[in-house]
Amino acid sequence: MTQISLVVSDVDGTLLTKDKTLTERARGAVQRLHKAGIGFTITSSRPAIGMRFLIEPLALWLPVGPFNGSSIVDPEMRPVEQHLIPASAAERSLQILREFGADIWLFTTDKWLIDNPSGKYVAHEQHTIRSDPTIVTDFSPYLSSACKIVGASADAAGLEACEKAMQEALGSEATAVRSQTYYLDITPPGFNKGTFVEAMARRLGIATGAVATIGDMQNDLAMFAVSGISIAMGNATDYVKDQATHVTASNEQDGFAEAMEMILKWNGVGLSLM
Repeated sequence: MTQISLVVSDVDGTLLTKDKTLTERARGAVQRLHKAGIGFTITSSRPAIGMRFLIEPLALWLPVGPFNGSSIVDPEMRPVEQHLIPASAAERSLQILREFGADIWLFTTDKWLIDNPSGKYVAHEQHTIRSDPTIVTDFSPYLSSACKIVGASADAAGLEACEKAMQEALGSEATAVRSQTYYLDITPPGFNKGTFVEAMARRLGIATGAVATIGDMQNDLAMFAVSGISIAMGNATDYVKDQATHVTASNEQDGFAEAMEMILKWNGVGLSLM
């Protein structure tokens, strides 16, 4: 088996538990990766500000990939690469989300904009990204600066149908994929978690075959496709599990830490680091 030089992890549903906690076992597993000389970073549908709280406890030194990897920021939250959704695609996205009855959130580099403060998932997102939204009555002034648009809906089947309609309508103008059963993310075209993995491999001068990726949702499949080893969480759907080379325990059972410990063993790391 190829030695792993870099691990790229999803955040929600993977690195964190359901209540958005980083367990001590998960933190310790990342520290052992560092000691073994294995690079580690994270990519997420979250905005950059929603990833900041993980930088210090995980001692991250590589750039991270917010907005499903369509942006790259350094550990100080300074942009390395920044990409935007074309304004025409952003406008069409809003139309389709309204047709399906989803709440609309628009993220710029530094703002989370909403027009329905009583939306079902607003409080959940506040807790998740540790930031408050800005309430607007019109998204039009922000369409040209959108890093990500989210459709939030408790109707999982309806949102899945919306995802398909969005993909058909936008084509190559933007990427549309669910990051949770209740979130549909629209991000800049040509960039995803897979392109983030490739960018990190280039940065480190390693082959993508020496990268291990771990995740639980549809938006993680792009990085599964380009990495040497892919690990699906036990809480992932059967479809996502089928696309991975390995399956670990769920995020409520420290499946992330279990997977990192497997990687260390695959690399022949001694018990002193285990």
